[in-house]
Amino acid sequence: MGAGASIDGAVIADLVAQLSEVDARRAARYPGPRPGRQPVHTCYLPADRLTPTSGPDWGAQALAALDEHAPNAAALASVLDLPAELAEPVYDRVRTKLASEPVEDLRVDFEDGYGAPGEQAEDADARRAAQVLAGWCREGTAPASMGLRFKSFDTPELLRRGVRTLDLVVTGLVGELGELPPRFVPTFPKVTGPQQVSALLVVLELLEDRLDLPAGALRFEIQIETTQSIVDDLGRFVVPRLIAAGKGRVSGLHFGTYDYTAACGLGAADQHLAHPACDFARAAMQVGAAGTGVLLSDGSTNRLPVGDAVHEGWRTHFDLVTRALHNGFFQGWDLHPAQLVTRYAAVYAYYLAHAPADAARLRAYVERTAGSVLDEPATAQALATSLRRAVDCGALTAGQAGFDADALDALAGRRAVDQPAR
Repeated sequence: MGAGASIDGAVIADLVAQLSEVDARRAARYPGPRPGRQPVHTCYLPADRLTPTSGPDWGAQALAALDEHAPNAAALASVLDLPAELAEPVYDRVRTKLASEPVEDLRVDFEDGYGAPGEQAEDADARRAAQVLAGWCREGTAPASMGLRFKSFDTPELLRRGVRTLDLVVTGLVGELGELPPRFVPTFPKVTGPQQVSALLVVLELLEDRLDLPAGALRFEIQIETTQSIVDDLGRFVVPRLIAAGKGRVSGLHFGTYDYTAACGLGAADQHLAHPACDFARAAMQVGAAGTGVLLSDGSTNRLPVGDAVHEGWRTHFDLVTRALHNGFFQGWDLHPAQLVTRYAAVYAYYLAHAPADAARLRAYVERTAGSVLDEPATAQALATSLRRAVDCGALTAGQAGFDADALDALAGRRAVDQPAR
């Protein structure tokens, strides 16, 4: 082949043919960002404590804690060591959020937080949960997303009970509403391998068929709280296999702090979200779910802001939420109403601190203006995604973000947009 010659077109065509199947398989496995809103938290409420006013009650209790223990912006800033310029905007946004939308995502818990009260009691609580959730949907007061956590498939007894509870709640909801509520999400705990995920799929398909639901309507979250959900007995990385076993139904991976750290052999004092063992598990979740559209959620802290430990509990929770945000986990568990104060304080402080620079960088990227940072398309996508999250949770309005919602969605999904900025 002499100078100036080109590679034969037949060679190129052969290479394209060889890679086409690989490309198609990769595109199916990694569809990219999931459209829609990701909640900043999931509130876990034991099923026997669920009432028709649980959402507003959590907001009222959180506001009462704020009024008592940090009655103004300066007081909250002192507790949480907030920068002076963020004190007022964070405090005002927290109060507004607690009054208007205290709970973004709710899971009615039939697992560890609920226990085993007996067959009749759990049946009754499952039926009542369906009625309460359906009532919220009819009234227009339902959280942005909601669902239940049923019992694990660890033993035949737990499997039978978990399936029955899931059946009662889903059947009750569809019976009350005539359809499945939007953003209804069951949570599958203590998963140890893809075989359990496949078993759950059988149940979901049967429910869809019996209730005349569209195929694939029932999606679910997997809790990563066993060591086997990270690495199996043959040394294989399990997270991608769990997602693959879900056949497109897995919507999220949620970390389980205490089951996981206990399984790693850690003592009680070391069972906390900042332990390196938890960092390893979360990194595995990130790598295993990257590009799949499966959302990630951090776990919980059991250091509650109650009694004489409100400020200590708030500081612990605020620091852990902030740490998670910096590590790419934009959702986490909340177990107590007073934790909503520091959930939103941490989220708002994070976005308000980053938004001006993010918006300026994104505008420079869109307008192709010169600056001190030359961003790649992947970074622009991350900037747009962060601003969209800030708007979704109430940290910013679209106007404050500098881009309308459609423009942010287009940039976050790397879709072409003619006029992204306002």
